[in-house]
Amino acid sequence: MSIVDNKKAFHDYFIEEKYEAGLVLEGWEVKSIRAGRVQLKEAYVVVRNGAIWLIGCHISPLPTASSHVHPDPTRSRKLLMHAAEINKLIGKTERAGYTLVPLDMHYTRGRIKLSVGLAKGKKQHDKRAAEKEREWQREKQRLVRTAQR
Repeated sequence: MSIVDNKKAFHDYFIEEKYEAGLVLEGWEVKSIRAGRVQLKEAYVVVRNGAIWLIGCHISPLPTASSHVHPDPTRSRKLLMHAAEINKLIGKTERAGYTLVPLDMHYTRGRIKLSVGLAKGKKQHDKRAAEKEREWQREKQRLVRTAQR
């Protein structure tokens, strides 16, 4: 079940591979995510010291959070993956043009997971071509619907 999607990632990048990663979260963050108070729009994923980090993900604290906790909505959060997967991603991101982008946050067996995509950036003309293709698919659906009536 999806919690939040990063639609901008599919617009700006060609997604070549997808990986699922766990997140290191605090209690108030889990409560906020379950309430749907999370944004991935400005988030990105980096590799630092052999670990993978989610940066820029905004999790708004609930007003009912504990008074002794001082929440930081945009703190860096560590992603949990197998060592072999991390090494594979490090090798691929060091090649030219590849980057890691967060795609969506979802539940897997009650746990909060993040889908990370290995992506290559789109040029402006690629974005225009994708938009044109989307428009054509919509027009085709309209034509089929009117022909069936």
